[in-house]
Amino acid sequence: MALEDAFTDFTRRDWEHESVEGTVRLAVIGIGGFARQRALPAIAEGDNCETTVLVTNSPDEVADVAETYDVPHVIDYDGFFAGERTDAYDGIYVAAPNAFHGDYATAAAAFGKHVLCEKPLEITVERARKVVDACADAGVTLMTAYRLQTEPTVRRTRELVREGVIGDVVQVHGGFSNPLLEHATPDTWRLDPELAGGGALVDLGVYPLNTTRFLLDCELTGVYATTHSRGEPFDAVEEQIAFQLEFETGATASCTASLNAHARSALELIGTDGMIDIESPFGGVVPQEMVVESGDVRMEYTGPPVDEVREEFDYFGYCVLTGTHPEPDGEDGLADLQAIEAAFESADTDCRVELE
Repeated sequence: MALEDAFTDFTRRDWEHESVEGTVRLAVIGIGGFARQRALPAIAEGDNCETTVLVTNSPDEVADVAETYDVPHVIDYDGFFAGERTDAYDGIYVAAPNAFHGDYATAAAAFGKHVLCEKPLEITVERARKVVDACADAGVTLMTAYRLQTEPTVRRTRELVREGVIGDVVQVHGGFSNPLLEHATPDTWRLDPELAGGGALVDLGVYPLNTTRFLLDCELTGVYATTHSRGEPFDAVEEQIAFQLEFETGATASCTASLNAHARSALELIGTDGMIDIESPFGGVVPQEMVVESGDVRMEYTGPPVDEVREEFDYFGYCVLTGTHPEPDGEDGLADLQAIEAAFESADTDCRVELE
């Protein structure tokens, strides 16, 4: 690949190989801030999905949401588990706290419904494996909601890596920080280890973790991590984490995440013949700004922002409607949880943890 060709038709959906008819009707489970502010608008603006059911603990409190997005059915969690309105949806999108992901996903699979589940897939590898097995046994699509895998900048970067534009990747630097308490109270479920399964790593660090794995497309062999918390309200989970990932190719990734620092994200890949720097890849709306150096050639690209959440839902809908297996599937979610558990073990023991 010539470097000057890398930015041609930058926002193309290379995963879209055929046209589709109809939409996937979704039951959205957990009507919190992300669902209201990002997911529901993205579904409404997209082409391949529509919201037909809202599942919430307080149906009366989301009447305005149902009206805004013209959602015909609102049910509570007991109703969902009892099989209410299963005729009104084809799949579910799970945006509830992490520890409940498995309950909703396995119930949906039993109803023969497809599953798009927020990351992490569950809070332990063992519990996530039950989700993967339930969906496989039911023959339904399971996709872990790694929206960056559908986002143009990341997909173009993977093409550059695969084509050897920067040579062999040697080092990756990734970081994601966000001041959680500026938009949440100290009693948020994200700081409860029983509900979240961790702190900075599972909430933010999973982005550079998964994105690096996606870009390098090779197996992890080892993890080393350190964590730090400065007291309440971060005393039960890690406030910040630094972790190093080792890959079978010899590449390493140095990553950081913090729930109590200035909002910032960055991703840089350094190869034997060049480098790629992506501006703000993890913050929600990627600005489509990147710098690529290949040998003596340097190019900068700036394009129109793309709503990665809309891309994610359209991709999920496309996979269901065409019978395409999604790249960020349940096994992808399992692999990240294996790395997450290894990172926590490393932080506890102050030792490198080897992955099989």
